[in-house]
Amino acid sequence: MKKLYIVSIFLLSMFLSYDFAEAQNRRRGSRISKQKNRMISRYRGGSVGDFSRKRYISIGGSLSAFNYFGDLAPKPSALSTDISFTRPGIGIVGLYRFGPRYSVRGTLSYGRLKGDDFDSADPADENARYRYVRNLQFRNNIFELAVTGVVDIIPNMGTFVARPTFVPYVFGGLAVFYHNPQALVPETDVNNGNAAFENAGQWVDLEPLGTEGQYISGSGVSPYKKIQIAIPLGIGVRYRVNHALDLSFEIGYRQLFFDYIDDVSGNYVDLGLFTDDLTRALSDRSREANAVESGEVRDLSVANRIITYTGADGRTYQVIAGYGDAHPESIRGNASDNDIYVVTSFQLTYILGGSLFGGAKYR
Repeated sequence: MKKLYIVSIFLLSMFLSYDFAEAQNRRRGSRISKQKNRMISRYRGGSVGDFSRKRYISIGGSLSAFNYFGDLAPKPSALSTDISFTRPGIGIVGLYRFGPRYSVRGTLSYGRLKGDDFDSADPADENARYRYVRNLQFRNNIFELAVTGVVDIIPNMGTFVARPTFVPYVFGGLAVFYHNPQALVPETDVNNGNAAFENAGQWVDLEPLGTEGQYISGSGVSPYKKIQIAIPLGIGVRYRVNHALDLSFEIGYRQLFFDYIDDVSGNYVDLGLFTDDLTRALSDRSREANAVESGEVRDLSVANRIITYTGADGRTYQVIAGYGDAHPESIRGNASDNDIYVVTSFQLTYILGGSLFGGAKYR
């Protein structure tokens, strides 16, 4: 009987101890579960797991402003361009984020560049008087395909849902663009007794004409290509509109490797070397009485004297002194300084999400 009592007490103690341990485990498990639930509810894509699950693609569009700096708008300072020549542009954007700071971006853009000596040069300014008398103008439609690397100043170790509200960034890369400078045909031909041009007032392509002697044998001036390469560099800031939408503002500078985006670079050519009247007229517009586009009367009292010379074709031509009278010393443009253009843009992009790359579907 005594042995049975002792065994009963021992079994009861074992049962109570087991029950107590189970209760403790249940309470501990409940506490851990609650902590996990709180962590999950607060999780917004932090630095947990493989970063490959946090990569994503963005697509969208851009609205831009194109500005030009070159021979018709010299660039002694970053703000020397004529704002009135700003022209709009549009584009499509695709971006792939592959690191906490790093993305690669592709853009396809269209915009127009424009310049006009009459509107941008003040005849009362001694530094601008030459350009005013020169009286050249152009427009150029730009089709640009650019691939750039984007580096965020503020990193994001998580998914796109954890990205900061404001992120400044820098970018740089390579662009290929197509361009085609054009000019307006004048009403009359000053080199041919003011005879009327049949296509007066129409825009014509300048590259095939060779206004600086590109197609004259022995001139030493090579034709320029309509497809060119540029180096885009710039800065911007990106704003998180909502969980999947970003709005960016950026300013991008395009470093060019040629000087003919405005069809102006080198020296005047002996008018007698040209074989057609239109090329002569668009090569030297300094004697035109009116502004090319507006038609306003020009103040040529600031110009030098008119001189006469015999061209290579035996004909007599009149030009303003310093504008084609001493070949090849008469400077038409500044060949030592390549043109550039600047694109200021707003971009609105939508994040497609990391699930495209086999990662988790972050919502």
